[in-house]
Amino acid sequence: MTRELAKSTLERLRRKLNAEEERLVEIVEEYDKVFTEVNMGSASAERSADPNSADGGSVALELEMDLSVLENAKELLGKVRAAQNRMDNGTYGVCVVSGKNIPVERLEALPYATTRVEYADQA
Repeated sequence: MTRELAKSTLERLRRKLNAEEERLVEIVEEYDKVFTEVNMGSASAERSADPNSADGGSVALELEMDLSVLENAKELLGKVRAAQNRMDNGTYGVCVVSGKNIPVERLEALPYATTRVEYADQA
């Protein structure tokens, strides 16, 4: 079942997805750079504290949080790109669980949504 969205609506949603992709790529690149520096041992002094000290524990926690942000950004980027692919192949806006159209309001709020709200926990 293909989704028949108005061309203007589809274009607006595509712009939202493209902007989100751009934002997420920047985040991923920024955090990848940080982790590359840490792994190469060339991180700044504030990120290189002794892991056995209080400062070191803080740095470890900060790196763990950074890793979480990076993983979330990568996951979200994958969802955005999958939505862009669905737009390209004509299946965008169709619930993967029920096959029914996802309401435009949901797509406006979450342009990479793959399900209707009532099926969100099943995807």
